[in-house]
Amino acid sequence: MTADAALVLFSGGQDSTTCLAWALSRFARVETVGFDYGQRHRAELEARPRVVAAIRKLRADWDGRLGEDHVLSLDVFKQLGGSALTEDRKIEMGADGLPTTFVPGRNVMFLAAAAALGYRRAIADLVGGMCETDYSGYPDCREKTIDTTAAALTLALDRRVTIHTPLMYLDKAATWRLAEQLGGQALVDLIREETVTCYEGDRIHRHAWGTGCGECPACVLRAKGYAKYISR
Repeated sequence: MTADAALVLFSGGQDSTTCLAWALSRFARVETVGFDYGQRHRAELEARPRVVAAIRKLRADWDGRLGEDHVLSLDVFKQLGGSALTEDRKIEMGADGLPTTFVPGRNVMFLAAAAALGYRRAIADLVGGMCETDYSGYPDCREKTIDTTAAALTLALDRRVTIHTPLMYLDKAATWRLAEQLGGQALVDLIREETVTCYEGDRIHRHAWGTGCGECPACVLRAKGYAKYISR
């Protein structure tokens, strides 16, 4: 394994873009992986190459460290159904107390697929944007879930797998501040202009914090975080 390499779970959204900058500031070689899991819009997948190209232009050292991008198909989630992210259904709280945007097992499967890819790419360090501070209550975003998954993958692959979650205990305002610390105003502007976090994939409506419907839980969290960030 290459000790100084990382594989970033990169969706094209705000959090994963911040995590990509975090990894580029710490590892000599960084690759990215995204997942086509049958999501009902393509906006995030379409944002990924734009964001990667813009990241390369921000800093020459980041460009030199940023390696191959991968996209893996995990459309089993579309087949399983039941989520507002894979079906045309209302975004609301479900009877189980979780938002209908919850995709059961998604992060665990993402991490397993990324670890398998990392095994082939000689990369043992994974980086993900999971967070249990400002989030929608997804159980697979909790630190305990991530730590347990890392332990299981280490056993399953018979080699160390480390999962870094730099946003785990940051609220959205702190995530904006981290982006500024890592890449200055240029990275903040890139996140506002190019990333897609909106559950509806809205690239039409423009706000101070970026583009989005402004009403889904992801947009509400992003807007509140940005307002707190700029009011400091």
